[in-house]
Amino acid sequence: MRLSPDQAGEESSGHDPSSEPQVFPLNSDSKSQNAELWIESWHVFTSLQPFLHHFLVPPFSFYSPSSTLYPLSLLPPPSLLLCPLSASHTSPFLPSFLPSPLTVIPPSYLLPPSFHHLLLFLTPAAHMQAKKRYLLVSVGAGLLFLVYLWALQVGEFQQQPYRYRQFPQYPQYRQERQYYHQSQDVYQPQPLPQRTPSRPPRHWPESTELLEPYLEGGEQEEDSPQLHHQHTSPRERRAIRDNIYKNKRCRMETCFDFARCQSGFRIYIYPPQRGDEISETYQKILSSIEESRFHTTDPSRACLFILAVDTLDRDQLSAQYVQNVRSRIQNLPTWNDGRNHIIFNLYSGTWPDYTEDLGFEVGQAMLAKASADVVNFRPNFDISIPLFSKDHPLKGGGIGYLTLNDAPPSRKYQLVFKGKRYLTGIGSETRNALYHIHNEEDIILLTTCKHGKDWEKHKDSRCDRDNEDYSKFDYQELLHNSSFCLVPRGRRLGSFRFLEALQAACIPVILSNGWELPFSEVIDWRKAAIIGDERLLLQVPSIIRSVGRDRILGLRQQTQFLWDAYFSSVAKIVLTTLEIIQDRVDSHISRNRLLWNSLPGGLYILPQYSTDPAQYPFYYAMLGKSPSQQFTAVIHTVTPLQSQISPVVKLIIAVAKSKFCAQIVVLWNCDKPLPPRNKWPSTSVPLSVIEGQTKTMSSRFFPHDIIVTDAVLSLDEDSVLSTNEVDFAFIVWQSFPERIVGYPARSHYWDSSRSHWGYTSKWTNDYSMVLTGAAFYHRYYHYLFTHYIASSLLTMVDRMANCEDILMNFLVSAVTKQPPIKVTQKKQYKETMMTQTHVSHVNSTFLSGKGSKASRWADPDHFAQRQTCMNAFSHWLGFMPLVHSQMRLDPVLFRDQVSILRKKYRDIERL
Repeated sequence: MRLSPDQAGEESSGHDPSSEPQVFPLNSDSKSQNAELWIESWHVFTSLQPFLHHFLVPPFSFYSPSSTLYPLSLLPPPSLLLCPLSASHTSPFLPSFLPSPLTVIPPSYLLPPSFHHLLLFLTPAAHMQAKKRYLLVSVGAGLLFLVYLWALQVGEFQQQPYRYRQFPQYPQYRQERQYYHQSQDVYQPQPLPQRTPSRPPRHWPESTELLEPYLEGGEQEEDSPQLHHQHTSPRERRAIRDNIYKNKRCRMETCFDFARCQSGFRIYIYPPQRGDEISETYQKILSSIEESRFHTTDPSRACLFILAVDTLDRDQLSAQYVQNVRSRIQNLPTWNDGRNHIIFNLYSGTWPDYTEDLGFEVGQAMLAKASADVVNFRPNFDISIPLFSKDHPLKGGGIGYLTLNDAPPSRKYQLVFKGKRYLTGIGSETRNALYHIHNEEDIILLTTCKHGKDWEKHKDSRCDRDNEDYSKFDYQELLHNSSFCLVPRGRRLGSFRFLEALQAACIPVILSNGWELPFSEVIDWRKAAIIGDERLLLQVPSIIRSVGRDRILGLRQQTQFLWDAYFSSVAKIVLTTLEIIQDRVDSHISRNRLLWNSLPGGLYILPQYSTDPAQYPFYYAMLGKSPSQQFTAVIHTVTPLQSQISPVVKLIIAVAKSKFCAQIVVLWNCDKPLPPRNKWPSTSVPLSVIEGQTKTMSSRFFPHDIIVTDAVLSLDEDSVLSTNEVDFAFIVWQSFPERIVGYPARSHYWDSSRSHWGYTSKWTNDYSMVLTGAAFYHRYYHYLFTHYIASSLLTMVDRMANCEDILMNFLVSAVTKQPPIKVTQKKQYKETMMTQTHVSHVNSTFLSGKGSKASRWADPDHFAQRQTCMNAFSHWLGFMPLVHSQMRLDPVLFRDQVSILRKKYRDIERL
C-alpha cells in the first residue's frame, strides 16, 4: 500500500506501528517549498560533519539492497533527529536519487557510551512544523556539543603517562615521581612542577643543604650538580642530557657488549684502592663472587665487571655513604660508560622524598637494586634484589620455619604486622591507616610512633594507645603463628619484613605500589605471595579470608622453597643475580620459569646441560615422564689388569649379565698402559675403555659423552656385586631417580668436644651417605659435579686422592634436601682382604713410587683425610646438607618362608 506523506509522518511518530513505511521520492513542489530550509540545514550539517566523522567509527553509512554504500558526507542536507536504536530503520522521506527501500545501518558503537541507545536518523524537514524542526535541530546540536566537550576530557586523560594513572589517589606521590624524572638531568635542574591551589608548594632542601654538616669543604663542589652545571657549555649539557635519556632506556641489546662473553661468563672484581672503606655487607657480596665458579683475575677474559667501590648505601645522611664515587669510577680503565658493569645498591636517596638518586651517573651499567621502582626500572637490564640487613649470613643461612605441613593449614592469627608508623613524610599513608582493619582478634596490626628523635612533636591522638599495644605482643610469636604477614612499604618500597615473612612461612601480603618485586624476571610471586594495592587497604581482610586452605598450603610451601633457594644467604642472592644475567647473555640456553619456580631451583639447574626439563631427574613426576629403562656401568680402575680372575674382570662379567645394562665404561686411571683388547672379557654389551689425560680422582665423575642413559652405576674396581643385586638396585633407583641408591652406607655426626663434623663407617641404626663405589645415580650429577663445585674443592680431592664419594653425597643432598637410599642388608662391598704377601707388595710399590697406584684403602691416612673433607665441604656450602635416614629397601619376599621359586631375587639371600 502506498502512503501519503501525511500518513507516513503519522507512522514515523508512532501513530500506526502495524503498517510498513515505503519510500517516496520528493516532488518538485516540496523541494521548492523547503529550499530555504535545506540550505539552512546544510550549513548546520557541514559544520558538524567533521565531528561526526571523527566519533562515528566506522563511518555512518546508508545501505541499499543494491549493495551500494552512501557515506554520510554524500547525503543531501537533512535535519538531525535522535531516535531510539533498533536493528534497522527505514525512512519514508529521502531524496529521490537514493535507491528504495533505503535502510540506515546503526554503527557498532557511538561515543560516548551513554548514547549507545541513540541513533542519528536522517529525515527531510518538509513535513515537520517549523517550531518542532528548529527545536530538534537546536537540541541535537546542543547534545553533540556536550558530547564533544566530554570527549575532549577523555582524550586528555588518556594522553597522560600510564605511570601517573596508576596512582590517582596520591596526587602528591604522583607529582614527586614527576619531579624525580625531571630532575634526572642533574646538569640542568628543572623547576618544580606547578601545583594546584589546593596543594601549596613544599620546599625540598637541596642535597648540598642536607650534607653541609657532614662534608668537607672541597667535597661539596665536586658532587654538587648545580656547581658543575656552571662550568658546562650548552652543547655539553645537551650531549649529557641525550646520554642520560639513552641510558634510561638501556636494554641488553643496546647497552651490553656480548663480544666480551665469547670466552665464557667470567666476572672480574676491580682491586680495591688505598683508602677504600668497604662495608661488611659489600664485602660479603665480593666474597660470594670470588668463591663462585664465575670469578676470574684476568680482566681481558671478563664478561662482567664488579666495582670495588662500596655503592650499597647511597643515603647522603648515612655514615657509610662513600664520597667522590663519580670520579672514582670514571677513572677506571674499562669503565666505558658502565657497559658490562653491574652495580649493587640497597639504599638510595635520602630524607624526605627518598628518590632513587645514587649520587653518580650509572650510565650503561646494570643496576642490582633493592626497593626498585617500576618507573625507573629498566626491564631485562636491571635486576631487583631484596632488601637485607647487615646481619644476613654470607652462606647457608637459617632454615625455613615450616616444620609441619598440617592439613588444613591453620594458625592462630590470620594477618599480623608489627612495625613503625611514620607520622610524616613518604610511606606514612598506608601505615597510618592500619588501625582501621586491626580487630585485636585474628588481625593484629601493631604500630609505634617512636621513630626518630622528634617523634613527639608530630604525635597524634592515637600514638599513646598504639605505643601501649605495641609492647603487648612479641614479634617472633606473631610471625610464626600467623597465616599471612602484612608487608607495607616503608620509607622506601622494600622492607625487611619481606624476607622475615618468607623464612617464617608466613604468606606475604604486599602493599607497596610500584615495587618491582625481587627477581621478578624469573620468580612467579603469585605462587608465594598476595600482591595487594595500597588504595584498597580496607579490602585486605576479605581478600585473605577468601583464600582457600589448599592454596594457603601451596603458598606456604612455596615461601619455603624460595627462601631456601634464593634468599637465605647473601651468596644465594648474589649468585641468583649472576645466573639471571648469564641467562640473558646465553638466551638460547636459558632456564625457563618452570626450572626457576620448582625444586631444586635455578641455581642447581645448569642449562648448558640441557634446556629440556625432561632431561633432569627432578621433573619426571611433574611432566609425567620416567627415566630410561637401561643404565651405563662406569668402573673406576686404578690398578693394572693382572689376569682373567682379577676383581674388575669378575665385576664386568656380573654386570654385563643384567638385562638392564646398556654398556660398560672402564675409566683407566692406572699409571700403566692399557692392556690389549684380548685381555678384557667378552661381554654381550658394549665395553669401552677411557684413558683420561689427567688421571685424577675427580675425573671419575666427568660427564663423558659416551654416557647416554639416565642411570649411571658407579663402581670401584674391587666391588663385589651379583647380577641380582645390580637389577634390584636399578629397579629401586627408577622410583627415586633424583637420589643416590646403593649398598655401602656411611654416616656423619657432630663432635661437640672438637666442634667439628665427624665421619664414621660403623654399623649404626641410621646412615646419611651411600658411597659411590656401588651406587646408582642420575648422569646429570656428573655434569653438576664438574661444573658447579668450586675448583678449590676439586683440587683438594685430587691432591688427597680421596673424598670424591663424600663430595658427591654432599652435592646430591644439597640439591634434593633428602637422604640417599640403601638397599638390602649387605654391608661389605669390597673384595676379600688381600693376602699379607700381596699387601706387602702393594705397600712397597706405593712407597717406591713405581708401578701402579696403590689402593687408597691401604693408606693409613685415608680415614683421617675423610674427617678433614667433611669439615671442608660443609664450610664451602655454609651448612651441613647430609640428612640421616633409617630406611632400607629389601625385596618384598626377602627371607620370607616361601618357596625359593616364588622369589625374584634369589641370589640376594645367599650372599
